[in-house]
Amino acid sequence: MDDPILTIEEREAINTGRWFSSLSPSLRHDILRCAYVKRLKDGDLISARGDPPEEWMACAKGAVRVSSTSLSGKQITFTYVEPGIWFGDVAILDGDTRTHDVYAHGETTILCVAKADFHKILAAHVELYDAMLRLQARRIRQLFGLVEDLNTLPLRSRLAKQLLHLARSYGVPSLHHGSETRIGLHLAQEELAQLLGASRQRVNQELKAMEREEILRIEPGGLVVRDREALLRISASE
Repeated sequence: MDDPILTIEEREAINTGRWFSSLSPSLRHDILRCAYVKRLKDGDLISARGDPPEEWMACAKGAVRVSSTSLSGKQITFTYVEPGIWFGDVAILDGDTRTHDVYAHGETTILCVAKADFHKILAAHVELYDAMLRLQARRIRQLFGLVEDLNTLPLRSRLAKQLLHLARSYGVPSLHHGSETRIGLHLAQEELAQLLGASRQRVNQELKAMEREEILRIEPGGLVVRDREALLRISASE
């Protein structure tokens, strides 16, 4: 059942998001005034490829998995949307259908703005045009960076960069070891491999090598980063 109110932590995630926090107070107010909350369970479908765009959304808690299904029926994950990040605006802006399948990953809360309300806000705030351009430009830069990494960096470096990103986005400091960070987003090795464009076997080999080097620890509940500086060095190597 949908809950119309964000928790304090969820509202904090939205308000401190890099893009949203750069907007003027009046624009942020109008967006939040029109927004409504959806609470989802792990695996719940948020929108499907080919659906008409009905909502502009932001992740307030948990994660949103963006994926597609291959011709053979295999599901391929492209990215995970973290708390504070807005998504679904491409189809809202160009009026075409959704490009990917989007699911809740774990217990997830999303903030939604109906398509009609989005366009009303756009008409009332010229500022939003420039803000959306900046948002799309940032995504294009990130996409180019991912393509460049895929073609120039070895798997070990790409894995280190991905682990650093996950630690920043979902890191939980260890209660027993202050220098360690547990990655709160639970990913199967197959899902991590899909993000890296590699096989599960190769990713497993690299993870075990990093564990032997005491850079990370593999636990049943996920990964624990033990040596962030080592990951930084590996991510910068070619």
